[in-house]
Amino acid sequence: MLHSPSSARQKKFDLLLLGMVAMETGLVSLALVPAQLWTRLLPQSASAALDGPFPPAIAPVITALLYLTPTAIGFLCRSWQKALLYATIPAWIGLGLFLTAATFKVGPFYLVSADHIAANVSVLELFAALGAIGWLGRFFVKVRWTM
Repeated sequence: MLHSPSSARQKKFDLLLLGMVAMETGLVSLALVPAQLWTRLLPQSASAALDGPFPPAIAPVITALLYLTPTAIGFLCRSWQKALLYATIPAWIGLGLFLTAATFKVGPFYLVSADHIAANVSVLELFAALGAIGWLGRFFVKVRWTM
């Protein structure tokens, strides 16, 4: 198969998407770690219980990244199915890790309690909505890539 410039461009977009999904997965996983664990992992930090691994100076940047990255992922996807899938993968992985850790501590029925189901579904809906907003943004900005 011959490599055309558009396939090289597609590879770059795929790598960019993969990197953004990996970065968002890391941020979501760090955000779901309980404050007590950060206090044990970062004993020298006086604000570890409140801020986790992020200093207060960059906390707004982390929050912005948590919202803007799924939107950017959706914006870079050509189909709405991929936009929703790629935007929600970090939430699926982060929630999966969190729920697995919580069931070890609380018990196997932690996952099926009504308040936890609603919270978990809300997180997935948020990430899906952000990915959809990004995908819809392609039409408002009139971005057309020939890939």
